[in-house]
Amino acid sequence: MNKEETLTHLRNAKKAHITWVHRAHALIEGLPVEKEQVPVSCTDCKFGQWFYGEGQRLNMMPSMDCLKEIETLHFELHDIYMKIFKIYFGEEDRSFFSKIFGTRKKVSSFNHDVAKDYYMQLKLISEKLITTIERLERRLFALQDSNFV
Repeated sequence: MNKEETLTHLRNAKKAHITWVHRAHALIEGLPVEKEQVPVSCTDCKFGQWFYGEGQRLNMMPSMDCLKEIETLHFELHDIYMKIFKIYFGEEDRSFFSKIFGTRKKVSSFNHDVAKDYYMQLKLISEKLITTIERLERRLFALQDSNFV
């Protein structure tokens, strides 16, 4: 893959991450979001699919130490989102039909506030992740085309 394609795929993965964060926020704000639109697993989201797929090729390039930081932040992000997910889609206190159709459960105002707090943590980690992705983007841009195979 050449430099331009690598940068394009990285930018698309970053956009997918931003969309994922917006959907998590929409969930908390009461907008209709299916649980499949905000994957819990860090390997199921579009950013994770890129990172653990073709993104792993970047490990072979020089000065790619920020990849470990990206991975750590990405794990943290999904760990926090798991807490939000459990509030909205957890199994306890759900009706038979909501369990069958995968809809979210009714959330108390206390749990809604807890989810908002988790979202603020998620948002801060996301901002760090985006900053680190942008640092990776600059490093890739600075590399010679010959580094891309």
